[in-house]
Amino acid sequence: MTQLVHRPREDAEFDFVLGRSKVPVLAYFTGAWPKAIEPCRAMDFVAGDIAAAYTGRLMVVRTDITRCPAATERYGITGAPSCLLLKEGAAVAHGTGPMTVDEVRKFLDDHL
Repeated sequence: MTQLVHRPREDAEFDFVLGRSKVPVLAYFTGAWPKAIEPCRAMDFVAGDIAAAYTGRLMVVRTDITRCPAATERYGITGAPSCLLLKEGAAVAHGTGPMTVDEVRKFLDDHL
């Protein structure tokens, strides 16, 4: 995963990163339980590619459900991986399940 992907360690850090963003945010939520590990790892690679391709137009934030439970609840995340596009802190699009780079690009381009 590239350095372009932010990895908040707790809800306060998630909120801080989100509040400082001048561009839309793609928050992808991950989990560490057995059925989520492989799909979430796959999303790490996709997120790195997306962060590089959308530099300056989008911030990418990897959000661990267990480390950021308030953010997870606030945005109604019920599974991992899940992608959430936020503009000025408000959710404008939500996708669940693992996605390819092309699927994430379409998801973003439909809403950016």
